[in-house]
Amino acid sequence: MTPFGERVRDLRKARGMTLSRMAGELGLSPAYLSALEHGRRGRPAPGLVMQICGCLGLIWDEAAELKALAKQSHPRVTVDTAGLSPQATKLANRLARTIRHLPEPTIQAMLALLPKEK
Repeated sequence: MTPFGERVRDLRKARGMTLSRMAGELGLSPAYLSALEHGRRGRPAPGLVMQICGCLGLIWDEAAELKALAKQSHPRVTVDTAGLSPQATKLANRLARTIRHLPEPTIQAMLALLPKEK
């Protein structure tokens, strides 16, 4: 699941909206919306993010948060280590192989080591 998908699902459920109803209002199939919520689709297009914000009745801060989450929610990431140190390449490859098996507390600890995103 991506951060965007998780937030959309939480907002949808908090508003008592079924997946089928929201998909219908957006002109999407329920299968597509489910795949988007569960991170089985790529990053949503900006237009779709705006439609989702409108459908959920999001304004200002909530809409900005959802747009930011969409930008960081590509489920298949490529890391370009060209020109970086051998250690950086080793790190990227090791993380790619092991991230699926890391416990959530370890992932949170690793995120805390990185600079905050703007």
